[in-house]
Amino acid sequence: ALSGKKIGFGKVIQMIDDMVANLKQEQLDDAVKKEYCEKQLDMAEDKKKELEITLSDSETAIEELEGDIATVTEEIAALKKGIKALDKSVAEATEQRKEENAEYKELKQSDSAAKEILLFAKNRLNKFYAPKLYKAPPKVEEQPAFVQIARHMQHRGAPPPPPETFGPYTKKSEGAMGVTQMIDLLVKDLDKELTEAEVMEEDAQKEYEGLMAESATKRVDDVKSMSDKEASKAAMEEALQNAQDTKASTGKELMSTVKYIKNLHAE
Repeated sequence: ALSGKKIGFGKVIQMIDDMVANLKQEQLDDAVKKEYCEKQLDMAEDKKKELEITLSDSETAIEELEGDIATVTEEIAALKKGIKALDKSVAEATEQRKEENAEYKELKQSDSAAKEILLFAKNRLNKFYAPKLYKAPPKVEEQPAFVQIARHMQHRGAPPPPPETFGPYTKKSEGAMGVTQMIDLLVKDLDKELTEAEVMEEDAQKEYEGLMAESATKRVDDVKSMSDKEASKAAMEEALQNAQDTKASTGKELMSTVKYIKNLHAE
């Protein structure tokens, strides 16, 4: 009976020893697991902070890029509007220059014709009243028809002398001189008008050419600026898309990390 009791106590002691060993092992396992969890938790917390920073940076970048894109879009629109207005002003200036040039040519033709008539009239007066100042027109070979008309006129005889009511020759000469002086004044006025018109035409043409050169340079610069801004806008739009993609992927990863941290706390 005593030996049976000893055997029974031995089993109990063994069971107790086994339980103690199991408890120690569980304690050891718990310690290892706790250490592992704490380590994983620290890593997860660090990762969470990094993801939060990345997410914040992405949001800041998106906000800045959207503002920059809006600004450059307005600048491109302003350049397009400016180029359109510049083209319109160039077309209007060109049309105005054409009209001014046409007016100048018409004035020049009109004044030249008037001057020619006045000088012709003066020369005719000189033929009768100041022969020394008379300038004979260049001889032109007469056509047969004109020769016959001239001979016919010769057969009719010379025209009769003027009536005595015209007064002495001296009075007629003085009157003719007054007319020639008036013609000279008119010719002088025409010359002055032509000179002034010519100067105005030259100045207007120079101003127009300067405007065209300046407009052409500005247009080239504006077109280049617009092209550069469009390229910059395309690059910013690509960067914006990347930032939005980064934000989306980072947000998903952050949610997974937060869930993982909760699970670690639960364990």
